Amino acid sequence: MWPELSLIAGPPHLAATAPGSPKSCGGAPADTLAAGAALAAIVLTDRGSFSTMAAVPTLAELDAKPTHVPESVLLKRKVEDAAAKEALAARAQAKKDARTKRAAIFKRAEKYVAEYKARERSLIQMRRAAKSTGTFFVEPEAKLAVVVRIRGIMGVSPKVRKIMQLLRLRQINNAVFVRLNRATLQMLQMVVPYVAWGYPNVKTVREIIYKRGFGKINKQRIPLSDNSVVEEALGKHDIICVEDLIHEIATVGPAFKEANNFLWPFKLSSPLGGFSKKLLHFNEGGEAGNRETHINKLVQRML
Repeated sequence: MWPELSLIAGPPHLAATAPGSPKSCGGAPADTLAAGAALAAIVLTDRGSFSTMAAVPTLAELDAKPTHVPESVLLKRKVEDAAAKEALAARAQAKKDARTKRAAIFKRAEKYVAEYKARERSLIQMRRAAKSTGTFFVEPEAKLAVVVRIRGIMGVSPKVRKIMQLLRLRQINNAVFVRLNRATLQMLQMVVPYVAWGYPNVKTVREIIYKRGFGKINKQRIPLSDNSVVEEALGKHDIICVEDLIHEIATVGPAFKEANNFLWPFKLSSPLGGFSKKLLHFNEGGEAGNRETHINKLVQRML
């Protein structure tokens, strides 16, 4: 027998029976029957019979139809686009500000270098002038000292221990910068057997900060790996970079107290070759006490 044939998705007058049926299709002509049959797709089923399905629209037809987008989706897209534009503008502005700040920092560093060189040349000229006239040149009094602890706490009196705490020298080989005045000189005089101190130059100040410098932020020891760390803590004092910090310490500027308190006590290494005679004063061939400008060599050995 012929497989059963059925037509769907067509008007009633296009209905047809299987081939061989004595009845006609309601008197419809053959071309009408063919047009009705074109509206269906014949698919072979697993059982070997034929079934029909409605015609599936093509992709072009689907694209041509207008799609409805919910208002919430449109609003979300609008908000995301605005946020992306704002973020892009913020990044561009941040880059521009960083370039401007970097240029300002370079100018400050150049100004500081010129200042250090001018001061050194001035001292050299005054020394030469005094020598040429047969007079003596009195060196300017030092304003800054670097103090290094060289002994432990065994046999230390309570007063000396308290001074060590005030100087923030709690461990051996700790170093700090100190402003020299009458009070600090008296304190240093009382702890002479336990510390080595002297007058650092700009090179020593720069190297000790760059190599062993840590800042104190929220009572935490933070490395000075970025100028933003310095600016965050000392920006209100117009100290925005490490070079500003070095200049403030080396020249004992108006914000020296804040800058020095920001610096964590430096943790130096034992000097190359070790200490020879820590129990003796430097004037007696030992290590303790004031060694004036010779402190620079000791610090270089401990960096």
